[in-house]
Amino acid sequence: MLPFLIRRTFGAALILLLISAFTFFMFFAIPQDPALLACGKNCTPDALEIIHKNLGLDQPVTVQYWNFLTGIFTGRDFAVGHCDAPCFGVSFASDQNVWDTIIGRFPLTLSLTVGSLVVFLIVGLGAGMLAAKYRGTWVDKTFSSGSLVISSMQIYFLGPLVLLGLVYTTGWLDKPKDVPITEDFGGWFMGLLIPWFVMATIFTANYTRMSRSSMIEQLQEEHVKAARAKGMSGNFVFFRYAWRGSLIPIITILGIDLSALLSGGMVTELTFGLAGLGRLALDSVIDKDLPMLMGVMLVSAALIIFFNLIVDALYAVIDPRVRLS
Repeated sequence: MLPFLIRRTFGAALILLLISAFTFFMFFAIPQDPALLACGKNCTPDALEIIHKNLGLDQPVTVQYWNFLTGIFTGRDFAVGHCDAPCFGVSFASDQNVWDTIIGRFPLTLSLTVGSLVVFLIVGLGAGMLAAKYRGTWVDKTFSSGSLVISSMQIYFLGPLVLLGLVYTTGWLDKPKDVPITEDFGGWFMGLLIPWFVMATIFTANYTRMSRSSMIEQLQEEHVKAARAKGMSGNFVFFRYAWRGSLIPIITILGIDLSALLSGGMVTELTFGLAGLGRLALDSVIDKDLPMLMGVMLVSAALIIFFNLIVDALYAVIDPRVRLS
């Protein structure tokens, strides 16, 4: 396990380095000077020159990139003050510390991602297992046909419909809002309940179909038939032998879907007017705010790599035949 983790850590560091380099140098292919954003409408050549110096834009691109990398580990000094490590720079648009801004937006994005992940895994796997257990019955047909209908929906279409029906028309639920979990757990839960289920709905359909087909395949395996021949109960065989083996393809798809989950979080934030990392990334692109964009992309990439590392490690837990070394 340890050699595997070491290899994946070095690989993750290399991927993050390539992402940062690609994003940084592609940004400078844009014709517009990013200092013009901070300069404002009544910009003069002298003011523009000062901004270039304060933001370090008067240096060669390679030097700026090197300063960005070293600042992550050692911190940097700007005209607006010192930036402690990890320093991702100062926003061109707001003069705010990038890392502090990301930390302020991160809890909402994490809540959206983890909450919807829990919902669609519980609902999707549960529906798929029931459909496989009662194959050919009305239960199977209901879940299978329902997953086909749901899979055709999108967050930006389903979200407004749910708001119209549950918030504006009936008033059964409050409008989604960001409430810190440390201040009010109930308000945090109810504020994200609609985004969780809307975001999870899109993924639930895929996991219902996947878990159903995987479970049906496992039920035809020889070791499952042998367990039944020994007189073991159907429920024991179902959960002890078939269910565990069916999780391998589910975990594989989950590792791939993690990036899509973060992308879905961005659309969800825009749909419900929530200010997380997704909204921050969009604003940084519109404002051509390189430091903020770099910070959001690196943090998002680090999260995806970390989640995939956990998924890979789970293989050894679920299937003893898998050897990570």
